[in-house]
Amino acid sequence: MKLKCLLILVIVSLAANVSAMERKKIGVGVIIGQPTGITAKYMLDDDSGIDAGAGWETSHDNYFHIYGDYLFHLYDVIEVPKGKLPIYFGGGVRWVHRENKDDKLGIRIPGGVEYIFEDLPLAAFLELVPVLNLSPDTDLDVEAGTGIRFFF
Repeated sequence: MKLKCLLILVIVSLAANVSAMERKKIGVGVIIGQPTGITAKYMLDDDSGIDAGAGWETSHDNYFHIYGDYLFHLYDVIEVPKGKLPIYFGGGVRWVHRENKDDKLGIRIPGGVEYIFEDLPLAAFLELVPVLNLSPDTDLDVEAGTGIRFFF
């Protein structure tokens, strides 16, 4: 009986550890660039995720950004000796509140690279994002940023 209880305890403990590893799909951190602020990422599976952020545009006063993207990740393009270095691309939306001007609404087309540390729950990224503004006028913007997220 004691052996069965010990075996059940070990199995439950291992299952809890696997479950804890699987929960490391949520990353929260900072982004510096256009915009500068906070960023979050939720990995739906190994190859896709949802990215969102909020912050201020550093080249203008009182421009507040909110964005959200759906991202695809490709892991086999760049090989690294430790960790992972996927490239990613996707699509999303951006809203910019501009004080004393019309707000902007646009479609984002992000692309970037993300280094996922092997022994730490961290990922650093660099991205370039063309934006097709739909409102108040149709025009193009280009955003870029670098950042780091802590995954839990």
